Amino acid sequence: NLADSELYGHRKGAFSGAGESKIGLVEKSDRGTLFLDEIGNIDLELQKKILRFIETGRFRRVGASDEIQVDTRIILATNIDLYDAVRKGRLRKDLLYRMDVVSLTIPPLRQRPEDIPALVNHFLGKSAGEVGITSAALQLLMAYSWPGNVRELQNKIKRAVILTQAKQITAASLELAPVEAAPLLLNLRQVREKAE
Repeated sequence: NLADSELYGHRKGAFSGAGESKIGLVEKSDRGTLFLDEIGNIDLELQKKILRFIETGRFRRVGASDEIQVDTRIILATNIDLYDAVRKGRLRKDLLYRMDVVSLTIPPLRQRPEDIPALVNHFLGKSAGEVGITSAALQLLMAYSWPGNVRELQNKIKRAVILTQAKQITAASLELAPVEAAPLLLNLRQVREKAE
């Protein structure tokens, strides 16, 4: 009921704890965009309801009998291989084909280190103070493998901003182990040498 209520809303008294009616995210997104993250990790019963909504644009609030029509653009995101999830029985095949209208695959951060300076500047711009970053620190960030992807980078920058006493983040304040970055530093050097 909780997931259904978040997406579709509910009528007062629809379930225990539903003390008043609630509008869900789907209804709030009418004439706008609904973004659903981690779509590959939802349970099969909810997948069935999402499939119906994608097909018809109609839904029912929990505990209601009347349907509501919305005009919503839907953007779905996942960090898993959806075709593999279908093969393993964790994702409905019909939902996959309904979702797969326009697909964008964004490579992990480790495959696009050239994006790191712009991301760092963005995250620094969101911080409370006027904190910069040294070129050595930026090079270290570009050499790191980023197993946690962009969220890990964001958290490393937040941590460095909080803990730094200076006006600039240094390589030492990032607390990245040199061993983690060394193989990629070597690869970056080799790429640069070949380019020259």
